[in-house]
Amino acid sequence: MRKQKNVRDSYVRMTELVLPNDTNTLHNLMGGRMMHWMDIVSAIAAQKHSNRIVVTASVDNVSFRESIKLGNVITLEAQVTRAFSTSMEVHITVWAEDIPSGTKVKSNEAYFTFVALDDAGKPLPVPEAMPETEEEKEKYAGALRRRQLRLILAGRMKPNDATELKSLFDIKD
Repeated sequence: MRKQKNVRDSYVRMTELVLPNDTNTLHNLMGGRMMHWMDIVSAIAAQKHSNRIVVTASVDNVSFRESIKLGNVITLEAQVTRAFSTSMEVHITVWAEDIPSGTKVKSNEAYFTFVALDDAGKPLPVPEAMPETEEEKEKYAGALRRRQLRLILAGRMKPNDATELKSLFDIKD
């Protein structure tokens, strides 16, 4: 039987200050810098869950809802949502806070997938992720659909084999 770990045990919170070197000519946080921070925080969450070195396998759509300004404080939160045999899906939320004005907005959200590796760089089994709260259970349930969509888009699964996606649209064979 696979080892089990609670989803909450993978939670990571990281805070960054947007400095001039992090911004573009409009004094907004560069998207690449934000994605770099998202990759770091989510990798730490995956490492906490697997107790292994991990590598990024995929990044789902990252949309930029709100611009993040020079001087904003960025809080990134990451947590494993579900673990498959050797891979883990991690959900990341990015908050931008303007401390002088007292405003805080959710600027970004994404799912990254990581694979745990052994010392030779080969994939290793990871513990099962056990959701407890309603939000954790909801993300856990949706993870299989998101995984099937990722595999279809990567050409590693045929759409007809995506049973979770077909059930979502009530498609019969």
